[in-house]
Amino acid sequence: MVLATTKRYTVDEYLELEEKALVKSEFVDGEIIPMAGATANHNILTAKFLARIFLALEDLDFAVFMSDMRLWMPDLNRYTYPDVLVVKGQPIFTDQKKTGVTNPCVIVEILSSSTQEYDRTSKFKLYRSIPSFKEYILIYQDSYCVEKYTKQDSGQDKGKWILTEFLGEDAVLKLDAIDFEISLKDLYRKVTF
Repeated sequence: MVLATTKRYTVDEYLELEEKALVKSEFVDGEIIPMAGATANHNILTAKFLARIFLALEDLDFAVFMSDMRLWMPDLNRYTYPDVLVVKGQPIFTDQKKTGVTNPCVIVEILSSSTQEYDRTSKFKLYRSIPSFKEYILIYQDSYCVEKYTKQDSGQDKGKWILTEFLGEDAVLKLDAIDFEISLKDLYRKVTF
């Protein structure tokens, strides 16, 4: 009996393939995993959050990136494409073309039915390996619901991640890592449930 094996790639091979690819793929410890396409709601929510946070931080010492910017986790040998990344101060890029970053303080993911469990558990665990990472925002597509995980930096809870849920269109999402807030009514405008 012959078993099929999965080809393993180096980071350099992945980056070379990704540069020519028509579809984005994540890099997971030598494996290349194609990403699924996004829904209209996913695009609306990503664009709205990105636009609002970009404008709010435009004149401050932050860089905001959308889902075409790769996030590199060197300790875990992984590249992902979060929906929105915020970096405090200067971004630390992985290459001269500036296609990957390593030091986000805020990561935002729009949840889909096919990836929500991964985003909420395994991917969050991966992201927690990043020393600069302070806040994780998960935005649901099918209801007025946002989850915010905030890393505690001091006191007896230092290092713990605290969950805060924002439910209903009257809720207002306020970030702790940066000075930013958005009402769910505004965020979800034009989203069809």
